[in-house]
Amino acid sequence: MRTHLRKIGNSKGVLIPAAMLAELGVSDEVEIHLEGQRLVVEPIKQPRRQWFSGYDASRDDAVWEDLVEVEAGEDEWQW
Repeated sequence: MRTHLRKIGNSKGVLIPAAMLAELGVSDEVEIHLEGQRLVVEPIKQPRRQWFSGYDASRDDAVWEDLVEVEAGEDEWQW
């Protein structure tokens, strides 16, 4: 796709179509760098962004029941 550089203050900019931004998952910020003679614009990497989406705290007790054994009658653990 060809486009024109546009004057923005003392700089120049490129308009990126909304469809491209949506496909890349870009919202407000991007990372920009040079690779040889190419200008690369990438979404900012957020490696832990979705870690807790879908997290259900009510299931925590069920997970620990299978992993930790406590002898009957003991109210406290001893270290």
